[in-house]
Amino acid sequence: MRIDIISVLPELMESPFQTSILRRSMDKGLVEVHFHQLRDWAINKHKQIDDEPYGGGAGMVMMIEPIDKCISELKSQRDYDEVIYLTPDGVTLNQKIANSLSIKNNLIFLCGHYKGIDQRVRELHITKEISIGDYVLTGGELAACVLADSIIRLVPGVLNDEQSALTDSFQDDLLSPPIYTRPEVYKGLEVPKILLSGNFAKIEEWRHEEAVRITQEKRPDLL
Repeated sequence: MRIDIISVLPELMESPFQTSILRRSMDKGLVEVHFHQLRDWAINKHKQIDDEPYGGGAGMVMMIEPIDKCISELKSQRDYDEVIYLTPDGVTLNQKIANSLSIKNNLIFLCGHYKGIDQRVRELHITKEISIGDYVLTGGELAACVLADSIIRLVPGVLNDEQSALTDSFQDDLLSPPIYTRPEVYKGLEVPKILLSGNFAKIEEWRHEEAVRITQEKRPDLL
């Protein structure tokens, strides 16, 4: 998988990709992540990539020309499955979206900034618009990191135990059941006896029942 991220602040995203699972995915050659400074495609010597909105109003708008030039250049080099714009008015990211994107080969992420992008960019290039929640950030960079993390961890071979991702919350529209590890008793709190029984069929039944119970309590909208 290759992910190309277009941003006016690519340095903001470098750290998350230098550690833990994201780093290992690249070290294994399973994933490539490339950052592109949008100002490299700016239209003048001042590296301008934003301008005032037509019709007036507060804030600045990301201009169409630098974005179009950047995306067009990337598209000339390979075929992309999706060109994704990170924006508060996109569809809210969920596990199903992450699952579907994790089997793609080439993705472009466009990080919004200021008041957003010229609408014509959406019409020319954007195939999917994604939000990570009903709130506004200063830019799409942190959202791009969240989206990338949710996708990359699902790529086969990235996690040491691939079954782990299949039992995550939301994979079956259920939250995860309670989990425990050593010691068996701590400050009077005991691990449920069923988990110590060795009866794996009963353990899975218990876990499913607990997942349903917890989902009913915390996120009944998922059921």
